Amino acid sequence: MDDVAALFISSNQTTINLAIALLLGAIIGLERGWDAREQKPGERIAGIRTFALVGLLGGISAVLALEITTWAFPVMLVSVAAIGLVAYSQRLEHIRNFSITGMVGMLLTFCFGAVAVAVDPVIATASAVVTAIILDNKKEIHGWVQKLQAHELDAALKLLLISVVMLPLLPSAAMGPGGVLNPREIWWMVVLIASISFVGYFAIRVAGARKGILFTSLFAGLSSSTALTLHFSRQASKNPDFNPQFAAGILIACGTMFPRILVYCLIINTALLPSLIWPVAVMTMLLYGPALLIWTRHSRQFQVSQPSLSQNPLDPSSALVFGLLLTAILVLGEFLKNSFGDAGIYALAATSGVADVDAITLSLTRMSNDGLGMNTAVLGIVIAAAVNNLVKSGMAWTIGNRQTGLLVAGPMVLSLAAGLLIAWLQ
Repeated sequence: MDDVAALFISSNQTTINLAIALLLGAIIGLERGWDAREQKPGERIAGIRTFALVGLLGGISAVLALEITTWAFPVMLVSVAAIGLVAYSQRLEHIRNFSITGMVGMLLTFCFGAVAVAVDPVIATASAVVTAIILDNKKEIHGWVQKLQAHELDAALKLLLISVVMLPLLPSAAMGPGGVLNPREIWWMVVLIASISFVGYFAIRVAGARKGILFTSLFAGLSSSTALTLHFSRQASKNPDFNPQFAAGILIACGTMFPRILVYCLIINTALLPSLIWPVAVMTMLLYGPALLIWTRHSRQFQVSQPSLSQNPLDPSSALVFGLLLTAILVLGEFLKNSFGDAGIYALAATSGVADVDAITLSLTRMSNDGLGMNTAVLGIVIAAAVNNLVKSGMAWTIGNRQTGLLVAGPMVLSLAAGLLIAWLQ
């Protein structure tokens, strides 16, 4: 009786997985059919029906491979590829389109059907959805590629090569004073900060100026809120009528620094998150809130010039400098902790925060894994952020003008006082 029940359950699950394979093929086929909707009947190689059947065929090939012969899957895959190539070559005689994206999509659909049945339907579904999105955003992806400059692509490929080749080769062992230096972890953190910064850098490069101040400020905060503050301060001195809008932009960029801190914490040491989330959340809201209030009260549409983010975050030289800075702070932090206790950590945080928040944040988060008290790490991170934002307030006042400085300084001081108080009470 138990064998019959098990057989029924297995058969029922296979049927469900085959239905998923059919549905995944239909999703990709829907996108392909929509893309070719303007073509006449007979000009399309495959649409929703063909892709749905290809997905189902992939699922059936997996069933046959499991139950009858392992040759079923490769034979059917080669057959689908052959049929597709024949149809593609025949189409080329009438329509000179040399793109093989549709062919690759068809083969992937077949594989997704097999994965849904033989491996995991969740993996197959996620892969199919991502594939459909990539196929649907052809123009956007090509547009991004065209806007990427040669030196930026070169820098990204170099850093990727260095990371992929070097990261596995670097020793994962405690070195240096107090064992605080782990070469593999340090380089991994360098790649992490470079990747996050590049998201903002590329967003500004692609659409920053055209999307307006709020968009520019938000993504500049991921890359360099200091560069954005300097740029908008200069703009405010030249265009005093738009002081409130520039002040709002500076506050948004500085506020974006705090969620970025939480991302570092989440990836490197999740145990620090419960203690850090409250002061960071309060500081963020006390910057975002006034920024949006200022913006809505002084909303005027105008074009802003794009801030100059001085260096591509993926440039190997930039990554190397950051790695050296991170190493120096880790060593100095260990020395100050042993020599002066928590006071030494706070002094280091305040000093480092004048120029950079990322390095000291990553260092303290890393040190909290190796004996540094959670409360000390949290307060140190908040102090560094506070000092850094105070420096930016000074930039807005001195480089910009008095009105911009006042609009920025008020929310900044309130935010930093609240963050320090919450971190201290914890």
